[in-house]
Amino acid sequence: MVKKNLITNDCTCFLCKHALKEWHAAILAHKKNFKVKKGEKIFKEGDPVNGVYFVYSGTVKVYKKWDAEKELIIRFANDGAILGHRGIGNEAVYPVSASALEAGVVCFIDMEFFEASLKVNPEFAYQLLMFFADELRESEKKMRNLAHMPVKGRVAEALILLNKQFGTSPEGYINIDLSRQDLASYAGATYETVFRVINELVAEKLITLSGKSIAIANYDGLLQLTQQEASVPVLV
Repeated sequence: MVKKNLITNDCTCFLCKHALKEWHAAILAHKKNFKVKKGEKIFKEGDPVNGVYFVYSGTVKVYKKWDAEKELIIRFANDGAILGHRGIGNEAVYPVSASALEAGVVCFIDMEFFEASLKVNPEFAYQLLMFFADELRESEKKMRNLAHMPVKGRVAEALILLNKQFGTSPEGYINIDLSRQDLASYAGATYETVFRVINELVAEKLITLSGKSIAIANYDGLLQLTQQEASVPVLV
């Protein structure tokens, strides 16, 4: 990632929200803000850990290798969310990658200061623990869905989660510019399968389209699809 430090006193990230007010001056002294371009990789799976990141503006996708040519998107990060925390531990390598879906600004905190922040700020340490627990729960649910939920249900759930996280535009469309390939990676399916499922959902009047934008037309109908299970474990 090309790093060009921005001078800003904004302190709205996950760390600032849960740190002691007396610690904010130290955060401002140690943090580095950088612009990222659309498609720019912030860190890569397998890279040595040098710190953690926070999203100040824009949207970032966090993903793992699925195979040689595919990826599985674990989550989308925005609004001050933390990135790179999965690299905390003895192995000291990032187990996931993170790339910008759109131009934005991220904040970098080196690992030494991040660990000092954990020791000094009990509320921050507690909230990070809760975040880890929620993320682990969602990861386990996602793995179960990959094995047991039909792909149509996984696409429906992906749309529901995106709608919940990003809200809707004034026109009613999910407020994120997401390619069909990224939607497929988020649902754990192939591009071709997701293309077919999207057309089926439109025909069933569960969603509507406008270019790449998607609007949920029948929330209850989508939700019902997420409650179905495949007769045998499948990965599509």
